[in-house]
Formats: sequence, structure tokens, C-alpha cells
Amino acid sequence: MGTPIHIAAAEPEDLEWCARVMASSEPWITLRRDLEGCRATLVRPGTELFVARAQDLPAGFILVAPYGLAGSPYIACFAVAPEGRGQGIGSRLLRFAEEHFAGREHIFLLVSSFNDRAQRFYRQHGYELIGELKDYIVPGKSELILHKRLP
Repeated sequence: MGTPIHIAAAEPEDLEWCARVMASSEPWITLRRDLEGCRATLVRPGTELFVARAQDLPAGFILVAPYGLAGSPYIACFAVAPEGRGQGIGSRLLRFAEEHFAGREHIFLLVSSFNDRAQRFYRQHGYELIGELKDYIVPGKSELILHKRLP
């Protein structure tokens, strides 16, 4: 990855870009989350939105809830723009969240059962399956609960 990536708290003008990336990507397409639903997700109380920039342009984002699951950090939403995929941006965002919450012991996320690529990505980064929410959002599909112990 040749281009430096800078990750910082989202600015108000980043919200629309993040919502559009979300609404046009999996798993949100299958989860039937429209643009308005994506906008609402990104401003949910109790969450923090961070944006990765490459050459001062947004390339990806991560939405975290510092006290989201049993008082532990929870990655609520995570996406990289199509043109930025395969360049290490997702790995950098995930590592950023883990470092942001270092010392908190645990971090959690949900991944859709149909999202094989995301499942592989998270497992490669040390996340382990600890549970399943069957028919949670889409009938016949599950949301898988993943966990990682933080240093």
C-alpha cells in the first residue's frame, strides 16, 4: 500500500459520503438498508464515526459504540469504498478501532452469515465466532457474533 492513510473523527460533511458507500455495499443491500436508514445508523447516539482518508479523500469508515455490547466496544458498521478495497484500508480501520480501545479487554461485532468475504476478513484479524442470532434481520439468515480479546 503506497498511499498513506490518515484516520480521524468524521466531519459533518463526511456523513453523506459514508451513508452512500454503505447503502451501495453489502451487507446493507441484502439487509435492505436504504440511504435514509444508513444516514440514521451513522448518527446513532452512543457511537463514534471515524473516516480513513487517502490523499485527503475519504476511502472508508468505521462506526463504533464504546459501550455497545455488555459494556465493551462494539464495531457497529464498517465499510471501504469499492475503489479502495484490497489496499489495506480495511485492515488499518480495524487496527485503529482496536488501538482506540486498547486496555478495554474485549471488542465485538456482528457479521451477516451471507457475507463470506467479511467473515474471512475478521477471522484473519483474530476475531472468533461466539454466537449466532438466527433470523435477526433477514429471515433465513443469521448475524454472527464475533469477539476479539484486546491487549
